Amino acid sequence: MKLCRYNDDRLGVVIGNMVHDITAAQTEIRNSTPYAMMGDPVIAALPQWRARMEEMAAKAPGVPIDSVKLLSPVVRPTKTMAAPTNYRAHIAEMEAKRNGLPSKLGNKIGEAGIFLKANSSIVGPSEGIAIRFPDRRNDHEAELVAIIGTRGTDISQDKALSYIAGYCLGLDMTVRGPEDRSFRKSVDGYSVLGPWFVTADEIENPNDVPLHLFVNDVQKQNANTKDMVYSMERLMEFASSFYTLHPGDVYFTGTPEGVGPVHPGDVIRLNSHPALGELRIDVRAHKIQG
Repeated sequence: MKLCRYNDDRLGVVIGNMVHDITAAQTEIRNSTPYAMMGDPVIAALPQWRARMEEMAAKAPGVPIDSVKLLSPVVRPTKTMAAPTNYRAHIAEMEAKRNGLPSKLGNKIGEAGIFLKANSSIVGPSEGIAIRFPDRRNDHEAELVAIIGTRGTDISQDKALSYIAGYCLGLDMTVRGPEDRSFRKSVDGYSVLGPWFVTADEIENPNDVPLHLFVNDVQKQNANTKDMVYSMERLMEFASSFYTLHPGDVYFTGTPEGVGPVHPGDVIRLNSHPALGELRIDVRAHKIQG
């Protein structure tokens, strides 16, 4: 099943190229969820609500997905996690840009650790990317994103995938510079998720998912998650050894080689497994609020 949020915080099921409104389910779930709950209530409720959501979608008239404004499919993650240096070719690419100098953060994910991005940086496709520092390099980083479905900590690799509710495509945008990595990657709009959330049963093997990113129709990144240093299972084990994971938590799994700059006016397209769809993002200039 493919779930999307769109327009004025509506919830829909994507079938083909149509969106079928099931906002009533979202309203009921939220109304019955304690405010103090950790995580996204709709993601947490999927095991109990999925059949009913599918029935509601079957009865609801569809509207073309191109006619709606797609938002982030996740509303209330407790944290947005991201894996650095998880593709060997990208590690080599970054070393070359540093003229062989070692990274201050290390080139091994086990040594560097995962990092956190501000939840306020999350946007959906319709919101686009606003370049806040046009005088600095702002890079695209295509990634497969896992969405946590079940609360857990100290998760073993053999059980790891059962804690994932589903997947979506993501852009882990970054401003290059001397500041802390998390700071530079937490700019408003620099964590793009979409176009929808697909349940885990539709992705047979998250360790074998293609990633293709284009800027203005020129391909910049072309890889597969089978090239990840840490598999999806190891990523889950690693993160949960430090954190308790909650439903709706967002996990960027790392970017492959081909990272490059974008500028206002550019159009980014990221596509992958057919179930994940295509993430299309317009890049624009940041407007200073006076």
